[in-house]
Amino acid sequence: MTTLDFTVAALAPERLPFSLEWLPPPAYFVGGTVRDALLQRQGERFDVDCVVDSGAITKARALADHYQAGFVVLDRDRQIARVVFDQGTVDIAQMVGEHLEADLNRRDFTINAIAYDPHHQTLFDPLNGIEDLQAGLIQMITKGNLQDDPLRILRAYRQGAQLQFSLQPKTRKALRKLAPLLKTVAGERVRTELNYLLMLPQATPWLALAIEDQIWQDWLPDFTPDAIPQLEQIDQVAWLLSKIWDGFGTQLAQVASPQALSALGLAKLASLVTASRAGATLNALKYSRAEVQAVQRAWQYLPQVLGLMEQEMGLEEQYFFFQGVGDGLPMVVVLAVAMAAHQDILRETRAVGVVAPLVNAYLDPQNPVAHPTPLVSGTDLINQLNLTPSPQIGALLTQIQLAHIQGQIHTPAEAIAFAKTQL
Repeated sequence: MTTLDFTVAALAPERLPFSLEWLPPPAYFVGGTVRDALLQRQGERFDVDCVVDSGAITKARALADHYQAGFVVLDRDRQIARVVFDQGTVDIAQMVGEHLEADLNRRDFTINAIAYDPHHQTLFDPLNGIEDLQAGLIQMITKGNLQDDPLRILRAYRQGAQLQFSLQPKTRKALRKLAPLLKTVAGERVRTELNYLLMLPQATPWLALAIEDQIWQDWLPDFTPDAIPQLEQIDQVAWLLSKIWDGFGTQLAQVASPQALSALGLAKLASLVTASRAGATLNALKYSRAEVQAVQRAWQYLPQVLGLMEQEMGLEEQYFFFQGVGDGLPMVVVLAVAMAAHQDILRETRAVGVVAPLVNAYLDPQNPVAHPTPLVSGTDLINQLNLTPSPQIGALLTQIQLAHIQGQIHTPAEAIAFAKTQL
């Protein structure tokens, strides 16, 4: 049984970044705010959801103005606004229904339908959400609430993964039945929930459960139960490679933007699609162009890395490989080692040894094959050899670079002389 903090200390007035006088009663903290406070799951940043009986946007604006904080209207019709502090956000919404209990009854799961009155420091739990929190159980309030917003179907699996809770059998049965409604949800909203699951190291069993319940059939048609062992292998390989190479772990964790997947997340995403349909599937989910290209590039260069399990790459092949794969190398290497181990091509430790030269080269900024420094430029060739701009210049530069990494030339003068011989 989960031990809860019934004092909800994280939401005590002295812990808040604002004075409660700017949220006069009746005002209640609700949803994940209260759930996480009871579970003592607060991070460094706070995320407060609050409902008031009237004037939600006006109260949010007054709070933001007083503290010179950011202010955003999220939904004018439903009266929802956000106040952005340096330490986190406060969302203030109009109560749905005539009273608090009616509002809570419209939510998704009982564990998210607990309210906290910060003025009197009391909990309000008409749906026994606290009991489900203690039992580690995700239980729907009504099937109709899930139908009202089918994205809640995915949230059940995501919150199960985050909290390591279980699905109540009746709720799981409803999720299975309502799964076809997910195709009516906007792709970007589905993508957000999928990204949560891909970035949580403990989420693979929940992805497996969702596959068993046919939750992803409309959005990820190529995601089958066969992908689950490989997802588990990817996590294991990423951990192992990060232990061997510190810089590799940093590369895997990097993200292009706050909403984007890391290289590790993209490696997992690549396992859920096929090379032929990756573009169509990921575009439907509104992934960025860079993310779609990263997955497609991984599938393009994966065969070359898998080929290393049988035969080494020559310097010329390595050069073109690094030029093509670019910053996608960590993702491709993780996928290749995981796939080799999963398909019993090579044992995991042996596969790591096979890709080690590639990783070492990639992590060494001075490596001439992975990070070549041109001896001359196209302008140099044009000026010194009396050439006109044409594709021939690019071909010459490539030939010069190959000769350089093979140790045939070492200086700009030698590069120009070599280019003359190629003409």
